[in-house]
Amino acid sequence: MKHLSVHIDRLTNSLRNAITGDVFTTELYKITAKDKPLLRKDWVFDWVKEMNNTEAEVWKLVIVNNPSVIQGLISISDRDDHIFVNLVENASYNIGKNKVYEGVGANLFAFACQRSFANGYDGVVSFIAKSTLIAHYSAMLGAKRLGSSLRMVIDTPQARSLCERYFPSSQQ
Repeated sequence: MKHLSVHIDRLTNSLRNAITGDVFTTELYKITAKDKPLLRKDWVFDWVKEMNNTEAEVWKLVIVNNPSVIQGLISISDRDDHIFVNLVENASYNIGKNKVYEGVGANLFAFACQRSFANGYDGVVSFIAKSTLIAHYSAMLGAKRLGSSLRMVIDTPQARSLCERYFPSSQQ
């Protein structure tokens, strides 16, 4: 099982250009076979392998009208009562002090929450965090740690807040 290590840099209302401050509307699309060439380089995780995981759905975050440039990726699984985040990753150019866009990670988690609401799970999302990021996910996403484990959960109020921020037109 993978431990999530994506850094949530900022809660934005979409994606924010880190240099200019311009805000860009985003869309998420399920990855298809034609996306495979975009998944072969500059990613930490093997997204082609993840794409072939029959228990997971892989989605790409893109800026509206620019679907061939992936800003981030997320793999989610339906656990019959919540959505589980298997993997999440910012594109390499959205990491570090010279990143192009802020808000990618939170946008992807908001999407997982949105899917949870759509599936009738009240927005509940869980994931396994790296131990060094537990406090970070708690502060940025409102996620709660389950006992002393590395499993974290985003509950309904926090999920609703993320969805209202990133997907204001969606209804929960």
